[in-house]
Amino acid sequence: MPSSFKSNDIEVSAILKAISTGENQLPDFQRGWVWDDDHIISLIASISNAYPVGALMFLEYGAESVRFKYRAFEGATSTAAKPEVLVLDGQQRLTSIFGALYCRNAVNTRTNKNKDIKRFYYLDIDKCLNSEFDREEAVLSIPEDKTVRSDFGRQIDLDLSAKEKEFENHMFPLNIVYDLIACNNWQNEYQAFHQYDPNILQRYAKFSVEVLHTIQTYKVPVITLDKDTPKDAVCQVFENVNTGGVSLTVFELVTAIYAADNFVLRQDWEARRSEFVAKSALTPNNTDAAILAGVSATDFLTATTLYSRYMIKQMGGEAVSCKRKDVLRLPLEEYKKYADIVSKGFLKAAVFLKEQRIFSARDLPYSTQLIPLSVIFALLEKKAQDITIKGKIARWYWCGVLGELYGGANETRYANDVTGFMLWIEDDLQVPDTVRRAFFNPQRLLTLQTRISAAYKGIMALILAAGAQDFISGSAMDFTVFLDENTDIHHIFPKDYCEKQNLKKEKWNSIVNKTPIFARTNRIIGGKAPSDYLDQMCRNNHVSFEQLKTYVSSHKINFEAMYSDAFDEFFVDRAKALLDLISNAMGRPIAERGSEEVIKAFGASLA
Repeated sequence: MPSSFKSNDIEVSAILKAISTGENQLPDFQRGWVWDDDHIISLIASISNAYPVGALMFLEYGAESVRFKYRAFEGATSTAAKPEVLVLDGQQRLTSIFGALYCRNAVNTRTNKNKDIKRFYYLDIDKCLNSEFDREEAVLSIPEDKTVRSDFGRQIDLDLSAKEKEFENHMFPLNIVYDLIACNNWQNEYQAFHQYDPNILQRYAKFSVEVLHTIQTYKVPVITLDKDTPKDAVCQVFENVNTGGVSLTVFELVTAIYAADNFVLRQDWEARRSEFVAKSALTPNNTDAAILAGVSATDFLTATTLYSRYMIKQMGGEAVSCKRKDVLRLPLEEYKKYADIVSKGFLKAAVFLKEQRIFSARDLPYSTQLIPLSVIFALLEKKAQDITIKGKIARWYWCGVLGELYGGANETRYANDVTGFMLWIEDDLQVPDTVRRAFFNPQRLLTLQTRISAAYKGIMALILAAGAQDFISGSAMDFTVFLDENTDIHHIFPKDYCEKQNLKKEKWNSIVNKTPIFARTNRIIGGKAPSDYLDQMCRNNHVSFEQLKTYVSSHKINFEAMYSDAFDEFFVDRAKALLDLISNAMGRPIAERGSEEVIKAFGASLA
């Protein structure tokens, strides 16, 4: 295969001129210019010392295969309709050089504390020629009014507001360095100002040869990709060379691609996201907690690509896939055709999740699993309401959550699961990979200590779905009261009590000793023994003992063991109950519940 790029050294002066005329521009997916004042000074110092500042990467523009929207560099005023080259790597460096060494206006930059400032850059001729000074000390950053002040602006330390002041202080303005006529004029006026002092003439000649000439003839290595480079290759190259910058998302790349056809993807996505948040929130006042609040633009593009590729496969096309390269190849026509269908799939997925007692984005086990789940709902349409099909959706979902199969890179699993699930609808023997491979080890209950893990969040949802009621009021923990009551996960045998009893933290801090509890109920629990706080609930809240037993038992808790403060009996009994919930959700028995390892870990068999 012939090489798709060429490499050669190019003078910076030629690159800057091409930027000013619009021949060199940026692809629209490039982020805004972000370099601060210190970075610019360091870059100028390196160039003036002929130090390398890294290679640049360009892309020849013009082929139909690579149609990104483009934009001019900051500071460039050309209105050229179409660039010849797009800069893939080097935006920060070139924008800094262009602003500081080529443009006549002050450079928009910022301090190292992120405060916006405007600066002109000068070379201190005397310091440039004095070996005691580092070159960075010779590069001066001067405010927009060309006056350096101290003492809260009352004291003027350096005034360069007129040419004569520049001459007097021996300060060369760097924004004329690549304009040879302007350089010559400045030199003549500078020497005349100092009445052609031989010492001044000699020092300037040395400065011109050693510093200015170095800048004016400075070259950088440039790798140029030819215009026939495939789109996904361009994007991969950009990712590879941009490791020091802000990570680029697939969405930004596709946005630039669609913009070439005058379609504003970001605007389209923002409207969809607003609908997702509004319709998946528990109440209009709790949009931040909406189930779909965490769906990203890239998630939506991936789902739309997955749906599109599935439809193509049904018509005899290639295998279903939704990897990065597939998303980048999603035609605008396909996006427009399927985006609304996929949006409805996400909204149906949110309804399904609420039915599973997952009420908020915080409690969503895997945000990634939303992608295939939404596509499945989009493909099934009204069929998803069939009780048998709905049962299969739930089983597949919980196998993914409790089998913890949706962590990490999942694009291949998305495709396999959607394809496998649709086959499963037609044939009970065609079980999806996630359902077939899902496995839950009983000892995992001990290591589920925080809500970070998907299985932890999933088990809490199963407890809610099993009909958990508030200990005091008996209120069902459904979505109507879930947020209003500040429901959260708390210890059943309180932490302080467990520590005083020297119980093993591995047990008392595990999910087996935790359950969803209303905030006001948890305040009564405090750090007391269960027997104490259960008695207090009866005394102070007009709850009968039998009612309390019913409410507590709804959390799959052995009430008698709990009321007797018998932690070990409570712990084993609840572990069994949780495994039963897990088994039912996954549609399969939990293996090794009575193994030696389990007996050793829990103190009894969980069979």
